Amino acid sequence: MKVAYKHLANCIPSRPSIDDISEKLFQLGHEHEVHNEIFDMDLTPNRGDCLSLNGLLRDLAAFYEVDINNDIYSFNINKLDIDFDNRATSDCSHISFLKIEIAEDVRPYKGFLRDYFKDLGHNKNNFFTDVSNYISYETGQPTHCYDALKILNPIILHTLDTKQEFETLLGTNIELEKDSLVFSSNKKIINFAGIMGSKDSACSSDTRSVIVECAYFNPESIIGKSIKYNLKSDASYKFERGTDPLSHETVLRRFLQIVSDHARVESSEIFFKNYQKHIINEIPISVERANKILGTSLNKEEFSDHLKKLGFILKTNKIIVPSYRRDITNENDIAEEIARVIGYNNISSKTFSIPKVENFNQEDSDLESNIKKLLINQGFLEVINNPFVASGKTDSIKVDNPLDSNRQYLRNGLETSLLDNLLYNERRQKDSIKFFEISNIYVKNQEIQNKKVLGIICSGRVGKNYQEFSKKIDIKFLTNLFKEFFPETKIEPYYLSRENLDSKLDNRIVYLEIELDAFKKYDINYFEKLLEPTKLSKDNFIKYKPISEYPSSFRDLSFSVKDVEKYYELQEHLLNYKDELLRETFVFDYFINKKNNEIKIGFRFIFQSNKCTVTEKNVNHVMNAIIESSLQIDSVALPGYK
Repeated sequence: MKVAYKHLANCIPSRPSIDDISEKLFQLGHEHEVHNEIFDMDLTPNRGDCLSLNGLLRDLAAFYEVDINNDIYSFNINKLDIDFDNRATSDCSHISFLKIEIAEDVRPYKGFLRDYFKDLGHNKNNFFTDVSNYISYETGQPTHCYDALKILNPIILHTLDTKQEFETLLGTNIELEKDSLVFSSNKKIINFAGIMGSKDSACSSDTRSVIVECAYFNPESIIGKSIKYNLKSDASYKFERGTDPLSHETVLRRFLQIVSDHARVESSEIFFKNYQKHIINEIPISVERANKILGTSLNKEEFSDHLKKLGFILKTNKIIVPSYRRDITNENDIAEEIARVIGYNNISSKTFSIPKVENFNQEDSDLESNIKKLLINQGFLEVINNPFVASGKTDSIKVDNPLDSNRQYLRNGLETSLLDNLLYNERRQKDSIKFFEISNIYVKNQEIQNKKVLGIICSGRVGKNYQEFSKKIDIKFLTNLFKEFFPETKIEPYYLSRENLDSKLDNRIVYLEIELDAFKKYDINYFEKLLEPTKLSKDNFIKYKPISEYPSSFRDLSFSVKDVEKYYELQEHLLNYKDELLRETFVFDYFINKKNNEIKIGFRFIFQSNKCTVTEKNVNHVMNAIIESSLQIDSVALPGYK
């Protein structure tokens, strides 16, 4: 999120310098960069309340006198008679609509609205959409504008029963999956809820009657949708991190005030509906507990002053958490708020000793290292995943104060994480996937237990060579591999269903999870014999390469070679051919025609860029160079090529 220094400084009477504000933002935990007096914020997922000008000012109030003086429309607004049917109250618990009709003329933008576009370089769309975008920037609450003349009652919020086509306001056609949350009118989708509106109901420069939607969506109902459908959306980014369900009247009155500053309002009507009562979070006041957590010696007055500056309300023995601070749930969170204001660097350090860990087992470490080397030698790639996940089972361990509210449970298995890795790579056109992970998992029965396990997931082609190119991975592939190297270890791999996966492929997915203790019967000498022929050296060490977000393209060439010696020269030439767009080359077909004393060999060339989508012209240019250089080798021919 980008915020102009000028917009922050205008609300702080002391007018601190840009460096001073930057320093305070870092102290508050808000990472950022500064370019041309613009703060490019990189906020943590649990601080959705700071995705706005006002949100940052609320935090900066811990250090400065702040004047968030946003005028709102203070006159009476008539009740809007709208036929709205909410069939998804668990996904949308609070919603409001504001209908505005204005006269023809819209005056040139002034003040904060003008500065928003000028200082941040944003493009203007149309009057109501521009006001909506500014409101989101100022308050952090997205609103959506419908041209009132383009929609009919009733408006229905519901989840789709079947897949359905939807044309976004950008003119992109997408197919929404079953259970997608949408607004419909006259049996047509007018809004992919929390993500993007439809082209048919969008406002234009001619719009003079608008219905403004202001909603609170359950973050879990929005998360991942914009990525899934490739719809870049500021609204979804904010809804995913949680907005303030109690802000709607203030936001819509602010919207109406900005409209009235730039046009003559002929009528305005408003509708509010809360389908669930918002539960106010109350945390006991415990200065002693906060001091114990932080190692400080604050008195009650200092403790209260810090929290009040951040917008908390203190009553008797309770701290009332503001509705926009969904990240605050317990005393640890309160202590963290105090620490941000004081500054972690300003809390006195104390020396303490950590007892030496005596239970390190070198044999276990060697076993893990050897299994990794063996699997890597067989073409598998190691992955390292986050030990915390979003959902748990009855035996899962839940973390009381997680760093990420979307990852509250310790893993009790590796399957979900490895499946995510596989799907991520399949979406990037990887057709031979063989991954493994070795990690601790944790379960809670009578007591907390942990064990180290090996997880393997694989799918697609067995390998990228002429012997394995046409073979597909199945359970037999994994079983034979383990039978060869670990004949005394029983394994039970199984297929994972693709039925509910976001995938169009039909390759079977094989999964195996086994405790590392099952391999302890094989000693260090056994592994040394297995690994001796294929020891990794500095020359063949595999370095990390970033995965491109752009699609790949491939071409196949099948050469005919009369001279065996020239065959080796051709293979050496092509397998080592270098071009910035050429990601991979391998032999996928090989045949010796003894009758004609001829070798036929097929090469696949995979092209991909980290910067852009490769074009047909790009690929053809490289392929022509490859063909011409290959045909310079004696006795090498390309059948069908002239």
